[in-house]
Amino acid sequence: MFKINTINGNERMSTQHLLEAINQALAAGETEFKIAGSGQHDIGGPLWHPEGKTLTFYVENPGQRVGSMCLAGTEIIVEGPAPADVGWLNAGGKIVVKGDGGDTTGHCAAAGTIYIGGRAGTRSGSLMKHDPLYDPPGLWVLKNCGSFSFEFMSGGIAVVCGYDCDEFESVLGDRSCVGMVGGVLYYRGKAAGLSTKDVKISALSDQDIAYLESNMDDFLASIDKPEIRAELTNWQEWQKVMPLTYEERPQKRPSNTKGFRVQEWVPQGIFSDVVNDDLAVGGLVARGINRQRVPVWENSLFAAPCEFNCPASIPSQERFNLLREGKVQQAYKLVLDYTPFPGSVCGSVCPNPCMDDCSRLNIDFPAQIGALGSMSATIKAAPISNKNSRTVGIIGGGAAGLTAAWQLVREGYDVTVYEADPKMGGKMEQAIPRARLAADVLKNELRRIESLGVKFKTNNQVDNAKFDEIKNNCDAVIVATGSHAAKNPPWPGSERLIASIDFLKAINRGQRPSIGKKVIVIGCGNSGMDAAVGAYEMGAEEVTCIDIQKPAAFAKEIATVENLGGKLLWPVFTKEITDAGIITQSGELLRADSVICSIGENPILDFLPAGIPTVRGLLVPKADYSIADGIFTAGDTIKPGRLVDAIAAGRQAALAVDAYLNGSHYEAKEKPKISAARLSQEYFKKCHTCAAPMASEDYTRCLSCGTCRDCHMCYMSCPEKAIERQVLPDGKFEYVSDPEKCIGCGICAGICPCGVWSMKANN
Repeated sequence: MFKINTINGNERMSTQHLLEAINQALAAGETEFKIAGSGQHDIGGPLWHPEGKTLTFYVENPGQRVGSMCLAGTEIIVEGPAPADVGWLNAGGKIVVKGDGGDTTGHCAAAGTIYIGGRAGTRSGSLMKHDPLYDPPGLWVLKNCGSFSFEFMSGGIAVVCGYDCDEFESVLGDRSCVGMVGGVLYYRGKAAGLSTKDVKISALSDQDIAYLESNMDDFLASIDKPEIRAELTNWQEWQKVMPLTYEERPQKRPSNTKGFRVQEWVPQGIFSDVVNDDLAVGGLVARGINRQRVPVWENSLFAAPCEFNCPASIPSQERFNLLREGKVQQAYKLVLDYTPFPGSVCGSVCPNPCMDDCSRLNIDFPAQIGALGSMSATIKAAPISNKNSRTVGIIGGGAAGLTAAWQLVREGYDVTVYEADPKMGGKMEQAIPRARLAADVLKNELRRIESLGVKFKTNNQVDNAKFDEIKNNCDAVIVATGSHAAKNPPWPGSERLIASIDFLKAINRGQRPSIGKKVIVIGCGNSGMDAAVGAYEMGAEEVTCIDIQKPAAFAKEIATVENLGGKLLWPVFTKEITDAGIITQSGELLRADSVICSIGENPILDFLPAGIPTVRGLLVPKADYSIADGIFTAGDTIKPGRLVDAIAAGRQAALAVDAYLNGSHYEAKEKPKISAARLSQEYFKKCHTCAAPMASEDYTRCLSCGTCRDCHMCYMSCPEKAIERQVLPDGKFEYVSDPEKCIGCGICAGICPCGVWSMKANN
């Protein structure tokens, strides 16, 4: 006997290797096989011995199709249950399953015998047939069958014993014998739901009983149940199912298709509970309303990863598309719809989260979006043509306030910005080192804002009286004063601390604040790195930055400090500030001549009217950015963050003010991010060069995620020429699918590299 265990340690033998091993043993003359399976398919057939000897298989734990296409001279004994397709296309073998058989047991069997010692699944015995040159196939089931059993049966003998099935309404399952045209079925017990249009039920004849008597012993012995013979051989409990003859069947079907579907198929057919038929006859290739699916051009419905990750929602993919079309000035102006600071922020100090999730990362490296911002730094803005008489006052000339002013003046409002400092720009002017943000870049962008008519009022410290004056003289007010009051922790000796914000402002004013040779900076965020760089510029020889957690500064800023010789230590918990330096909670002394504190700032809001609520010193606006009727806020007054966050908030506040002054309600809307599965990245070649292309030429690499790049691939590929490119009155374009030509094949959606086309169900 050939024995094989298909599990060796943690390794499972594949079906292919098991069948190869069986064939090799058979070729060597083996006739008995004992197989400890582990779900392998097709065990036991089709095989034959060259000398005609009987092949016997003892199988445990088989996979699907045990005994598939089994030939005469093969016997298979399965200890326990077997999954689907037991004896599929059985051509003469004897297959014994001592447990349950899965779905489609005996499916298409044409010869041989199948014994099931438990239940059989759905569609068991379906399509059984009989070649008159051979004995009819047999399928014996000890218990019951699932739905659609013996469906379209055309030959053979089936026996369902109904043992231990009193709780079932039908031992044959639901809709048994549908389409049955041949063969015979014997069953014991209840059988509801038989197809009366296809079969008839009768009592057993003497010949039927003789057949069952002569085969029952072999069946029960094979499945190890001889003791229940007496229970199964009360022939009064059995019935016989035979197909109706042609003459016995209901009246002939109507001669026309509609009549058949109305009178025959839908009311009582096998699909009557799921079919809702409009009785229309569709062509072989469906068009128009008969299509299963229809293409939809969803241009710009989804945000590209760059647009989605940018707090200001700048659609950089659209800028690259314009550059691809040669519309350079239009591409550079597009960003001005979202920010007045493409050079100062996008191109200089922003960490460019737009690039962190760029789809090109899955191919090579991100598109050069940050550098693209610098190319819009000096672009001129179009003059305002739609001026109105309404006025807006903005308190605070930083990123949030100036962005709001920029958006509102372009909508025609009369805008005035009040700034306490001698210069506009907020922290961009006051605190960010000139090495990170060149003064000329910021100056040019401030000049561009002013050129559109925004009035700058510098050296205007707003108090309660001044605020009331602004509120009374304006139709709306935006509070965007930022956060400039340094946080002062309650450590002993905290009066010795130098506030990072004050230190950086002094440097940017051209002063040289006194600093020791050995400096500690508390706080490893970006402002902490700026303070460290400033300390070196002011003559420090050794700078150490400490934090209670992993440094939050951008990698680029940390690298700058470390290249200057600075060190970063964390976690370090401060206990006390002394003349000698910092004493930590662990008692260690970190020596320092000067200690700069850079753990954040709070907004100064004492000029606001009473009754405007704050939480932990921050304003809490409504969803439309309002804090009172006609009063709005944006930027660090709500939540301290990056400059790009302040720009995003300033733009949203401006849109809210515009809605308020026009009598409507503002709600921020965010596009959903496009799924990577919609994109066809295989159309884009990997860049093998080490250097990134210039930003103005990187449109060759941009995937234009979710935005049509006008590549023409969809209408060039449409087999029915159903897609047309149309130019709109404003000069833009769209692609349209003609429903009278479109067959809903989906080639347009499959070939679109940008994920613009979708296939929708045709409702």
